[in-house]
Amino acid sequence: MLNETTVRALSDRIELADLVARHSLWIDEARWDETDRIFTEDVAVASPRGQARGFEELLALVRKGHDQFATTLHCKSNLVIEVDGDTAAVRAHEIAVFVVDERTEAIAAGIARYTARRTEGGWRFSSLDITPVALTEGIERAPIPNPRTKGTTS
Repeated sequence: MLNETTVRALSDRIELADLVARHSLWIDEARWDETDRIFTEDVAVASPRGQARGFEELLALVRKGHDQFATTLHCKSNLVIEVDGDTAAVRAHEIAVFVVDERTEAIAAGIARYTARRTEGGWRFSSLDITPVALTEGIERAPIPNPRTKGTTS
């Protein structure tokens, strides 16, 4: 039988896992207007691209590293979530694809370590530390067909 403590623990884990997914969408879809729904105002980030504190520095760091690509795709897995009252630690493996152009992409792998804080608006990440594991050089490939133009002639 579920009690209130178990329901709260499960709810926290679901909210934190969702926040990890939203972080990926935030980057890949440039959802910069959702920054305050994912991070605390005093967020501290350390990544291979540099360090940032607060929204302004975070946005500058992310855009400097990602605006140069045609598109990106960040996928996180193997989430380990440890909740301690109103704080939590979340660890995730990350694979990211950086599309340079229609024929070239680079792939990165790393470990994301988040610290989260429960706020009046729900869980928010107060820190993020990304440890790189692997990074490819640009990989040339055949063009990927665009499914939106399938069956049309140019």
